Amino acid sequence: MKSMREDYGSSISLNADHTHTLDRAIAAANAGFDSVIFDKSSLDFETNVKRTKQAVEELKSINPEIIVEGEIGNIETSSVIYDGVPSGVGLLTTAEEATEFVDATGIDVLAPAVGNMHGLLRSMVDGETRKHLNVQRIHEIKMASGALLTLHGASGSEDADLAGAIEAGVNIVHINTELRVAWRRGVETALREHPHEVTPYKLLPTAYEGIRDIALKRLRVFNRTQLQR
Repeated sequence: MKSMREDYGSSISLNADHTHTLDRAIAAANAGFDSVIFDKSSLDFETNVKRTKQAVEELKSINPEIIVEGEIGNIETSSVIYDGVPSGVGLLTTAEEATEFVDATGIDVLAPAVGNMHGLLRSMVDGETRKHLNVQRIHEIKMASGALLTLHGASGSEDADLAGAIEAGVNIVHINTELRVAWRRGVETALREHPHEVTPYKLLPTAYEGIRDIALKRLRVFNRTQLQR
Protein backbone atom coordinates (compact mmCIF):
# COMPACT_ATOMS: atom_id res chain seq x y z
CA MET A 1 0.00 0.00 0.00
CA LYS A 2 2.81 2.45 0.81
CA SER A 3 4.42 1.93 -2.59
CA MET A 4 1.07 2.29 -4.38
CA ARG A 5 0.37 5.60 -2.67
CA GLU A 6 3.85 6.86 -3.45
CA ASP A 7 3.45 5.91 -7.12
CA TYR A 8 -0.16 6.96 -7.67
CA GLY A 9 -1.01 9.45 -4.95
CA SER A 10 -3.16 9.52 -1.83
CA SER A 11 -6.42 9.01 -3.76
CA ILE A 12 -5.70 5.25 -3.71
CA SER A 13 -7.60 3.41 -0.99
CA LEU A 14 -7.94 -0.29 -0.28
CA ASN A 15 -10.83 -2.22 1.24
CA ALA A 16 -10.54 -5.75 2.66
CA ASP A 17 -13.87 -7.18 1.50
CA HIS A 18 -15.47 -9.85 3.69
CA THR A 19 -12.75 -10.92 6.08
CA HIS A 20 -14.20 -13.83 8.06
CA THR A 21 -11.49 -14.24 10.69
CA LEU A 22 -9.91 -11.81 13.11
CA ASP A 23 -6.42 -12.81 12.00
CA ARG A 24 -7.16 -11.83 8.39
CA ALA A 25 -8.74 -8.56 9.47
CA ILE A 26 -5.70 -7.72 11.59
CA ALA A 27 -3.37 -8.64 8.72
CA ALA A 28 -5.26 -6.23 6.45
CA ALA A 29 -5.01 -3.43 9.01
CA ASN A 30 -1.29 -4.04 9.50
CA ALA A 31 -0.81 -3.99 5.72
CA GLY A 32 -2.27 -0.49 5.52
CA PHE A 33 -5.81 -1.19 4.30
CA ASP A 34 -8.12 1.80 4.77
CA SER A 35 -11.22 -0.24 5.55
CA VAL A 36 -12.13 -3.77 6.58
CA ILE A 37 -15.42 -5.60 6.25
CA PHE A 38 -15.49 -7.99 9.20
CA ASP A 39 -18.23 -10.46 8.32
CA LYS A 40 -19.57 -12.78 11.00
CA SER A 41 -23.15 -12.67 9.71
CA SER A 42 -23.28 -16.47 9.46
CA LEU A 43 -23.23 -16.66 13.27
CA ASP A 44 -26.12 -15.99 15.63
CA PHE A 45 -26.76 -12.35 16.45
CA GLU A 46 -25.21 -12.37 19.95
CA THR A 47 -22.01 -14.06 18.79
CA ASN A 48 -21.79 -11.75 15.78
CA VAL A 49 -22.01 -8.77 18.11
CA LYS A 50 -19.31 -10.15 20.41
CA ARG A 51 -16.86 -11.05 17.63
CA THR A 52 -17.42 -7.82 15.69
CA LYS A 53 -16.94 -5.68 18.80
CA GLN A 54 -13.64 -7.45 19.44
CA ALA A 55 -12.58 -6.87 15.83
CA VAL A 56 -13.39 -3.16 16.04
CA GLU A 57 -11.32 -2.79 19.19
CA GLU A 58 -8.35 -4.69 17.71
CA LEU A 59 -8.40 -2.90 14.37
CA LYS A 60 -8.82 0.57 15.87
CA SER A 61 -5.86 -0.12 18.19
CA ILE A 62 -3.75 -0.68 15.06
CA ASN A 63 -5.15 2.31 13.16
CA PRO A 64 -7.72 4.56 14.86
CA GLU A 65 -8.73 5.94 11.44
CA ILE A 66 -9.50 2.57 9.85
CA ILE A 67 -13.11 2.10 8.75
CA VAL A 68 -14.70 -1.09 10.07
CA GLU A 69 -17.87 -2.53 8.56
CA GLY A 70 -20.06 -5.22 10.09
CA GLU A 71 -22.87 -7.27 8.60
CA ILE A 72 -26.11 -8.74 9.92
CA GLY A 73 -28.65 -10.92 8.18
CA ASN A 74 -28.33 -13.74 5.67
CA ILE A 75 -27.44 -12.55 2.16
CA GLU A 76 -25.02 -15.39 1.33
CA THR A 77 -21.31 -14.75 0.82
CA SER A 78 -20.13 -14.96 -2.80
CA SER A 79 -20.86 -14.33 -6.48
CA VAL A 80 -22.70 -17.58 -7.19
CA ILE A 81 -25.38 -18.24 -9.82
CA TYR A 82 -28.18 -20.08 -7.96
CA ASP A 83 -30.97 -22.27 -9.31
CA GLY A 84 -33.23 -21.14 -6.46
CA VAL A 85 -33.22 -18.79 -3.50
CA PRO A 86 -30.86 -20.17 -0.80
CA SER A 87 -32.41 -21.15 2.51
CA GLY A 88 -32.74 -18.27 4.95
CA VAL A 89 -32.30 -15.53 2.37
CA GLY A 90 -35.15 -13.04 2.40
CA LEU A 91 -35.38 -12.37 6.13
CA LEU A 92 -34.96 -8.65 6.65
CA THR A 93 -32.82 -6.90 9.24
CA THR A 94 -35.00 -4.91 11.63
CA ALA A 95 -34.34 -1.34 12.68
CA GLU A 96 -34.03 -2.55 16.27
CA GLU A 97 -31.40 -5.15 15.36
CA ALA A 98 -29.46 -2.62 13.33
CA THR A 99 -29.42 -0.06 16.14
CA GLU A 100 -28.40 -2.62 18.75
CA PHE A 101 -25.62 -3.96 16.52
CA VAL A 102 -24.18 -0.53 15.70
CA ASP A 103 -24.32 0.67 19.30
CA ALA A 104 -22.87 -2.54 20.78
CA THR A 105 -20.02 -3.04 18.30
CA GLY A 106 -18.90 0.50 17.46
CA ILE A 107 -18.72 -0.23 13.73
CA ASP A 108 -18.47 2.64 11.26
CA VAL A 109 -20.55 1.06 8.50
CA LEU A 110 -23.42 -1.45 8.57
CA ALA A 111 -24.38 -3.97 5.89
CA PRO A 112 -27.99 -5.12 6.52
CA ALA A 113 -30.27 -7.61 4.79
CA VAL A 114 -32.94 -5.58 2.96
CA GLY A 115 -33.91 -7.76 -0.01
CA ASN A 116 -30.36 -7.98 -1.34
CA MET A 117 -28.33 -11.17 -1.86
CA HIS A 118 -24.82 -11.98 -3.02
CA GLY A 119 -24.87 -13.65 -6.41
CA LEU A 120 -27.79 -14.04 -8.79
CA LEU A 121 -30.55 -16.48 -9.59
CA ARG A 122 -30.28 -17.98 -13.08
CA SER A 123 -33.46 -16.14 -14.04
CA MET A 124 -31.77 -12.86 -13.08
CA VAL A 125 -28.73 -13.35 -15.31
CA ASP A 126 -30.75 -12.56 -18.43
CA GLY A 127 -33.03 -10.08 -16.69
CA GLU A 128 -36.10 -12.33 -16.56
CA THR A 129 -36.52 -11.55 -12.87
CA ARG A 130 -35.02 -8.88 -10.66
CA LYS A 131 -34.22 -8.41 -6.99
CA HIS A 132 -36.62 -6.20 -5.09
CA LEU A 133 -35.12 -4.11 -2.33
CA ASN A 134 -37.19 -3.08 0.66
CA VAL A 135 -36.64 0.66 0.50
CA GLN A 136 -38.92 1.33 3.46
CA ARG A 137 -36.86 -0.98 5.66
CA ILE A 138 -33.67 0.77 4.55
CA HIS A 139 -35.21 4.08 5.58
CA GLU A 140 -36.22 2.67 8.97
CA ILE A 141 -32.73 1.27 9.60
CA LYS A 142 -31.09 4.54 8.60
CA MET A 143 -33.34 6.63 10.79
CA ALA A 144 -32.98 4.34 13.81
CA SER A 145 -29.25 3.57 13.66
CA GLY A 146 -27.85 6.67 11.96
CA ALA A 147 -25.14 4.44 10.49
CA LEU A 148 -23.48 4.58 7.11
CA LEU A 149 -25.02 1.73 5.10
CA THR A 150 -23.60 -0.65 2.51
CA LEU A 151 -25.81 -2.54 0.09
CA HIS A 152 -24.01 -5.83 -0.59
CA GLY A 153 -25.39 -8.12 -3.27
CA ALA A 154 -27.10 -5.39 -5.25
CA SER A 155 -26.50 -7.08 -8.61
CA GLY A 156 -29.73 -7.80 -10.44
CA SER A 157 -31.71 -5.07 -8.66
CA GLU A 158 -34.13 -2.77 -10.44
CA ASP A 159 -32.74 0.70 -11.23
CA ALA A 160 -35.67 2.24 -9.38
CA ASP A 161 -34.94 0.14 -6.31
CA LEU A 162 -31.29 1.17 -6.30
CA ALA A 163 -32.23 4.81 -6.67
CA GLY A 164 -34.74 4.43 -3.85
CA ALA A 165 -32.20 2.69 -1.65
CA ILE A 166 -29.71 5.54 -2.10
CA GLU A 167 -32.42 8.08 -1.41
CA ALA A 168 -33.34 6.15 1.74
CA GLY A 169 -29.79 6.29 3.06
CA VAL A 170 -27.53 3.70 1.41
CA ASN A 171 -23.99 5.05 1.02
CA ILE A 172 -22.14 2.19 -0.72
CA VAL A 173 -23.45 -0.20 -3.39
CA HIS A 174 -21.83 -3.48 -4.48
CA ILE A 175 -22.58 -4.90 -7.97
CA ASN A 176 -19.72 -7.38 -8.30
CA THR A 177 -21.69 -10.30 -9.76
CA GLU A 178 -23.04 -8.17 -12.61
CA LEU A 179 -19.47 -7.23 -13.51
CA ARG A 180 -18.34 -10.84 -13.40
CA VAL A 181 -21.19 -11.95 -15.64
CA ALA A 182 -20.26 -9.19 -18.10
CA TRP A 183 -16.63 -10.34 -18.02
CA ARG A 184 -17.53 -13.95 -18.76
CA ARG A 185 -19.90 -13.02 -21.58
CA GLY A 186 -17.23 -10.80 -23.09
CA VAL A 187 -14.68 -13.62 -23.02
CA GLU A 188 -17.18 -16.05 -24.55
CA THR A 189 -18.04 -13.56 -27.32
CA ALA A 190 -14.37 -12.97 -28.11
CA LEU A 191 -13.68 -16.71 -28.32
CA ARG A 192 -16.63 -17.22 -30.67
CA GLU A 193 -15.61 -14.35 -32.91
CA HIS A 194 -11.92 -15.32 -32.91
CA PRO A 195 -11.90 -19.11 -32.51
CA HIS A 196 -8.22 -19.48 -33.38
CA GLU A 197 -6.90 -16.57 -31.31
CA VAL A 198 -4.66 -17.55 -28.38
CA THR A 199 -3.30 -14.14 -27.32
CA PRO A 200 -5.04 -12.99 -24.12
CA TYR A 201 -4.60 -9.25 -24.72
CA LYS A 202 -6.40 -9.60 -28.04
CA LEU A 203 -9.36 -11.42 -26.49
CA LEU A 204 -9.82 -9.58 -23.22
CA PRO A 205 -10.80 -6.11 -24.56
CA THR A 206 -14.28 -7.44 -25.35
CA ALA A 207 -14.67 -8.47 -21.71
CA TYR A 208 -13.40 -5.08 -20.53
CA GLU A 209 -15.98 -3.33 -22.72
CA GLY A 210 -18.77 -5.35 -21.16
CA ILE A 211 -17.60 -4.50 -17.65
CA ARG A 212 -17.30 -0.83 -18.58
CA ASP A 213 -20.84 -0.74 -19.99
CA ILE A 214 -22.35 -2.24 -16.84
CA ALA A 215 -20.33 0.07 -14.58
CA LEU A 216 -21.34 3.17 -16.54
CA LYS A 217 -24.99 2.16 -16.56
CA ARG A 218 -25.08 1.68 -12.81
CA LEU A 219 -23.00 4.79 -12.09
CA ARG A 220 -25.51 6.88 -14.03
CA VAL A 221 -28.25 5.58 -11.71
CA PHE A 222 -26.18 6.23 -8.59
CA ASN A 223 -24.99 9.69 -9.66
CA ARG A 224 -28.39 10.80 -10.89
CA THR A 225 -29.87 9.92 -7.51
CA GLN A 226 -27.13 11.81 -5.67
CA LEU A 227 -27.58 14.91 -7.85
CA GLN A 228 -31.32 14.90 -7.20
CA ARG A 229 -30.87 15.01 -3.44
